Amino acid sequence: WLEARRLSKDIYSVTAEFPKEEQFGLINQMRRSAISIPSNIAEGCGRNSTNELKHFLTISLGSSYELETQIILSKEFEYITNEQKEQTINQIQEIQRMIMGLYKSNI
Repeated sequence: WLEARRLSKDIYSVTAEFPKEEQFGLINQMRRSAISIPSNIAEGCGRNSTNELKHFLTISLGSSYELETQIILSKEFEYITNEQKEQTINQIQEIQRMIMGLYKSNI
């Protein structure tokens, strides 16, 4: 949850540098995906059952894969550098591993 919050802040910073014409396109999508990750972890933890927690963890995981794709596209559109892409994808993949670890644990 904490790492996903950090990722969200990083995505807001990175997308602030994108072209203004992307404000209602890629910027909005990336920010929504990034915010969805910690939000769904938090919502799942606030539920009263393991099944509901797992449901929200899968939503969070899906948002992380969506964001990963958007990062790749951002590089292809030359909105970010290769270094930014690699760093952010590594950050996302670490969060994905944590989410899957929580999902598979005996919650």
